[in-house]
Amino acid sequence: MAVKEIWLVRHGESEANVAAARAEAAGDDVIDAGHRDADVPLSPLGEDQSRALGNELASRGVDDVPVALWVSPYLRAQQTIGIALAEGGLTEPARRVDERLRDRELGVLDLLTRQGVRNRYPDEERRREWLGKYYHRPAGGESWADVMLRLRSLLADVDRLPDTERLVVAAHDAIVMLTVAVCLDLDEPTLMEFARTHTVANASLTRLRRDAVGAPWTLEEFSAVEHIAEDPDAEVTEHSGEKDDAHVS
Repeated sequence: MAVKEIWLVRHGESEANVAAARAEAAGDDVIDAGHRDADVPLSPLGEDQSRALGNELASRGVDDVPVALWVSPYLRAQQTIGIALAEGGLTEPARRVDERLRDRELGVLDLLTRQGVRNRYPDEERRREWLGKYYHRPAGGESWADVMLRLRSLLADVDRLPDTERLVVAAHDAIVMLTVAVCLDLDEPTLMEFARTHTVANASLTRLRRDAVGAPWTLEEFSAVEHIAEDPDAEVTEHSGEKDDAHVS
């Protein structure tokens, strides 16, 4: 038995997502998130989105085959999958918390709005424009290529999972996007074009599938959010934590 499917879940809306949107709208340089990145909790809407996700996972029969669960160490991802499993009445598989699933580190750009980056780190802004999102590494942070390197290491472990057919991963928008890129072997131009036209919504579901170990992965579904759109207590959000997105929503 080998893993044939990877289900990627992005966390629900977080308090930092809300603070960032508020700071951008106000024209502020700095985002008042109130927590270090690892400790940012879900917003009330994010909790509602997570419950909608749980009902969707249950209706799809997420556990009708042997399942493994890997989760980012960041609080918002852990809260999302915890709420979802409880709401769906699903038995939680053994939870593997893996630091390689943490969000992309933005270094000196962390907690700055796009205006804040331009105002406080104009040299970084110029480097970003020159190098592009794929290779630009903010001082103290990571490029997309850096994140993909740790994901390649992580995905090498997938083939060593015993008695598992489906892997559920709860993490972040960059992790979802770049896991797809690694599995589909997307080069820089192809990935950047894909990112320009696709965003990863909060509490969305993305699915990859293969026929056997060593077979190519195919993208079955990307950022599905019908479960949120149809839930009267939730709404679809596409907050981004990036300061150099190819697609800004």
